[in-house]
Amino acid sequence: MRHGNHPEITKRLRRADGHLQKIIKMIEDGRPCPEVAQQLQAVEGAIENAKKALIHDHISHCVNRSLKAAGPAGRSALREFKLLARYL
Repeated sequence: MRHGNHPEITKRLRRADGHLQKIIKMIEDGRPCPEVAQQLQAVEGAIENAKKALIHDHISHCVNRSLKAAGPAGRSALREFKLLARYL
């Protein structure tokens, strides 16, 4: 399911992808390891933030709606929430 925040998350990931391509070029050009490591840290943070935004968006829209439902739908939402929590 596509949510309102997905275009923003996609935008973040595209920026991280572009940044990663520049890091690959840095390595190929023989740039110093500390510079490369610093840039890798930045990409890692960007991806982590995109992941958190995706999970929080999903919890807000899908899991929250399902938790309000009674019976199997509510139990299914709780299982899904527990699965997602592993990635936070």
